[in-house]
Amino acid sequence: MLLTSDVKADVALLRAKAPLTHCLTNFVAAGFTANVLLALGASPAMVIAAEEVQAFAARADGVLINLGTITAVSAAAMELTAAAGTPWVLDPVAAGVLAFRTGVATSLLRHRPAIIRGNASEILALAGLEGRGRGVESTAPSSAAVEAAKALALRSGSVVAVSGATDYVTDGAELLEITGGHPIMTRVVGTGCSLGAAMAAFLGAGVPPMQAAATASAVFAYAGERAAAQSRGTGSFAVAFVDELSLIGTQD
Repeated sequence: MLLTSDVKADVALLRAKAPLTHCLTNFVAAGFTANVLLALGASPAMVIAAEEVQAFAARADGVLINLGTITAVSAAAMELTAAAGTPWVLDPVAAGVLAFRTGVATSLLRHRPAIIRGNASEILALAGLEGRGRGVESTAPSSAAVEAAKALALRSGSVVAVSGATDYVTDGAELLEITGGHPIMTRVVGTGCSLGAAMAAFLGAGVPPMQAAATASAVFAYAGERAAAQSRGTGSFAVAFVDELSLIGTQD
């Protein structure tokens, strides 16, 4: 796929502003997420202590809250972070699979995330429908969650981004489709988690939520395609993917 001039302009804006992006994310993906943000031009931070998160989030430009490796302690920190008032992204990892994390995700919606990003099963679950998730994986195609995403967007006031073979972004009225990427992206830990972080970084740079979600999705699809074309397997893909993100804007 090719990047549009609007997407390139958003990347240039992010690099000019280097937004401080506060990530409460799962420990499995934290390092990869930080490298993705640095490659894009953002400034990542991973402050997690409940005693610090709210004050730090108030200083940040954008925030990601990812439920991947949630505990009772981190759930309390997430509530404090979401209440800080900084534009933030909710990634409700495995919502609908287990009651505790589903309840936390539902509770966090009270703080009105700018963007909710998840796979089809997670979005279906947050919308109150059967998610059919298996752990962190979705067993439903992204297209199956489009109507649920629209309903969730209208109810929550958030932009909803459904990730999959085709990504969908909606505010309840408008619907955008982003195609591209590569199936190997589903076999590398951190690609989905870091996508939520990228959305938070674009928010922090001042890009409106609908555009921030679409731009981040397009950038990931572009980098994923290019990285897959040159990698030998999942390990080299992960490195090539970060390289391609860092090279956006330096080549045609």
